[in-house]
Amino acid sequence: MSPAHPRRDLVRSYVVTAGRARPDDPGLDPATLVRAEVRQPPRGLGPQQHRVVEVCCGGTLAVAEVAAHAGLPVTVAAVVIGDLVADGWLSVRAAAPQGPSAAVLEEVLRGLRDLDTAG
Repeated sequence: MSPAHPRRDLVRSYVVTAGRARPDDPGLDPATLVRAEVRQPPRGLGPQQHRVVEVCCGGTLAVAEVAAHAGLPVTVAAVVIGDLVADGWLSVRAAAPQGPSAAVLEEVLRGLRDLDTAG
C-alpha cells in the first residue's frame, strides 16, 4: 500500500547509481574500509554523494557502516563510494583478515601433536 502523500525526497536507487547494480571496483565489498581524503564534502556533489563524504569525514568506516550512517542500501553505497574513490574524494583499503589468534592456533597444534604421540 502506498502512502497518500509520497516522500518528495525519495530517490530511486537506480537514479543514484546511474543504473548500475555493482561498483566498478569488484574488490569493494561491505567490509572494505573507507576514509575521506578531504576535511569536508566538496561543492557540486549530489545529496547522496555529499552525505557519504560527510559520513567518511568522521573517520575510517567499513562500506556497510557508511551505508547505515548515510541511510543507503549497501549496494547503492558501494557504487557511490566507488565513484567518489575514482574522483579522488575517498580512499579505500581492504579490511584486515580476521583469522584465529596465535594462541588458538598453538592450542590446535598442541592438540594435534598430542594425538600423534598417543596413537
